[in-house]
Amino acid sequence: MGVEGGMKCVKVLLFFFNFIFWLCGLALIVVGIMVQVAMHKTLMIKDASASGAPIVVIGIGVVIFFIAFFGCCGAWKENYCMVTTFAILLSLVIIVEIGAAIAGYVFRNKLSTIVQDSLVDMIPKYNSSSEFQKTVDKLQEDLKCCGVNSTSDWKNFFPDKNSVPDSCCVNVTAKCGEGALSSPTKLHKEGCHDAMEAFLKKNIQWVIVAALIIAFLQLMGIVFACLLMRGIRSGYEVM
Repeated sequence: MGVEGGMKCVKVLLFFFNFIFWLCGLALIVVGIMVQVAMHKTLMIKDASASGAPIVVIGIGVVIFFIAFFGCCGAWKENYCMVTTFAILLSLVIIVEIGAAIAGYVFRNKLSTIVQDSLVDMIPKYNSSSEFQKTVDKLQEDLKCCGVNSTSDWKNFFPDKNSVPDSCCVNVTAKCGEGALSSPTKLHKEGCHDAMEAFLKKNIQWVIVAALIIAFLQLMGIVFACLLMRGIRSGYEVM
């Protein structure tokens, strides 16, 4: 009876962990999408490697949905093959998550170069199209920054050599950027390079933390799956 009671407990815990996995999968998808959108919609990231970590995280989130369902079915039917497959798939997901965390960490260390390369056309192409202009203006407004490294980056862009886009202003109003270089208190002091780098580091840290926490929870799920496998193989009644 003691063994049977223990197996019932393991089975309930495996169901509980699969529910947690489902929530974790949803969280990974949301976090991954948020980071991906932040890097490619609001920002002007050119480096394809920047998409690596968030795309992997989104993929893992989708896979976890299916694995969690598979684990529930295996536990409910007390199917040794299904529970074994569940444990193997979960192990593979953990390996991929660790890889995503490492990729995020590596990307974090090369952020400065990637951001600098991404902003190199920010000023020269400002008037190239209304869409690009809106992107730059939104970037400066959202991150509260001005220019690539400082407000002086805009000095030679306008004919009077003393103006900046209105999006550089602390209080954005029509034509507030005209002649504003002579009144620096009206403008955001931080360059967009430093502001964007800090923004991305913050988001990447959340991705890394989420991946590592979920990997730990999944390790516990593998332990419970192995215990249930041993119980099923030994022929004990779980329900």
